[in-house]
Amino acid sequence: MLSVQDTNTPVTFSPELISKFADVVSRYPVGKQKSALLPILHLVQAEFGWTSVPAMDKVAEYLSIQPIEVYEVASFYTMYFLKPQGKYMLEVCRTGPCEIVGASKIMDHIENTLGVKEGDVTPDGLFSWRGVECLAACGFGPVLQIGPEYTFYENLTTESVDKLIGDLKGKANN
Repeated sequence: MLSVQDTNTPVTFSPELISKFADVVSRYPVGKQKSALLPILHLVQAEFGWTSVPAMDKVAEYLSIQPIEVYEVASFYTMYFLKPQGKYMLEVCRTGPCEIVGASKIMDHIENTLGVKEGDVTPDGLFSWRGVECLAACGFGPVLQIGPEYTFYENLTTESVDKLIGDLKGKANN
């Protein structure tokens, strides 16, 4: 992932990224390049860590669509980040079944352990966290997934969360 850019910094896509865009667009019928929007936004986010307005503007230009069409999609889907995130995004399921078995306790513990509110980034840039809707593991809650690899963890306890955070810190320092 490249360094985070602020919302006013112009964005330039590398030739390698443009090549990936072209590959994605080639999968769709001529004149239907807008169909490539979601996978292209994924590529942009993988490259920059989030989808800034200047990056979305460049995507619109590349796909020959209006910028608002990109903003609508990026703001609708929670998988696209509209502000900088930590290297690791901890997403805790907060729906009914996970809530019943302690999702709020896990989220409170993550907030206290990392020292940042939901949606914020730790000072070292390593972590962000948020509550999300169903992660489809209702019988194994509370659960969380960690991006950008989207590894999945079930039956969480405060102890297992502490170990997980420690492991990620160790991984980041290697």
